Amino acid sequence: MTGARKLLTRADLEPLAHAALGPARRLTAVTRLRGGSKKGVYRLTFDDRRTAIAYVWSPDEDYWNSGAGESDPRAPFSHASGIDLFTAAHDRLADLGVRTPRLLLADRTGRHLPADAAVVEDVRGGTLEEALQRDPDPAKAILERLAEALEAMRAHATRAFGKVALVDGGGTSHGTSCAEVVRDRALLDIAEAAGRDARIAGACEALDERIRNLTSAVRPRDHHTLIHGELGPDHVLIDAHGHPVLIDIEGLMYFDPEWEHVFLELRFGRHYDVLRSRGPALDEDRLRLYRLAMRLSLVAGPLRLLDGDFPDREFMRDIAEHNLQQALSLLRNAS
Repeated sequence: MTGARKLLTRADLEPLAHAALGPARRLTAVTRLRGGSKKGVYRLTFDDRRTAIAYVWSPDEDYWNSGAGESDPRAPFSHASGIDLFTAAHDRLADLGVRTPRLLLADRTGRHLPADAAVVEDVRGGTLEEALQRDPDPAKAILERLAEALEAMRAHATRAFGKVALVDGGGTSHGTSCAEVVRDRALLDIAEAAGRDARIAGACEALDERIRNLTSAVRPRDHHTLIHGELGPDHVLIDAHGHPVLIDIEGLMYFDPEWEHVFLELRFGRHYDVLRSRGPALDEDRLRLYRLAMRLSLVAGPLRLLDGDFPDREFMRDIAEHNLQQALSLLRNAS
């Protein structure tokens, strides 16, 4: 999409807001929140000063919709967007006692808005990322509660792997193992990034070989645990009682916990130790494969997003550049 995107207005969202919270409240303001690349996230403000959040899944809200947004539910890393993925993830986490924003309305009818949409509670305590930047010591208690939530998720194991909506519905994913799925994704990421950056192109053969060698060292595993898949401190809100609240949950899946922990290590940095101390025993062979594959994903994905009209372009370039350097460093250190 090359033209200017149409943001939803108060008039657009009023029917949805009334369906979720009743006609007695008057919607007075609508604000699209920053950061969303797959769905629109709007704060709804009412005349009694209460607020709620609307999630909207539509092509105008999805910056990945230039072809990369095509979704195969049997592919664990396919486009993690849509109301069915959201509600399946929400219900699974709620069953486990893991806090997410309370669901007020899930609407697939198109009667209130010409798109799938949901309305959830507005958790106003800021993000864990902001709390850690302000003062890490008080935030440690929230980290410990987050570790407890991850422990509850890990305790829910299945033999199958893949997105929660698929597996909980009795489906099976493509591929014979998580490691194989990660390998194939990494090889695709190398090829895509090589077409956009000469440095990856120059290291393409060496990266391919390294990914294949790392995969061959991974031993089979017959169980998988529940993971968020993209759990950075910006995807954790803090409620009024100081409890962590997980958001952007559409990618929730059953997978190797090493994939989650590679991302946690990357995003939480020096604060990761609190999460690791309550974590499972991790397989070093998987960690080596997943660390390189994760870096390659965080090069190819942002570069792909920059092919379109994603607005925060410098931020996305910085992510791609940082992870490109890290991927090449992992390759050099292996030789």
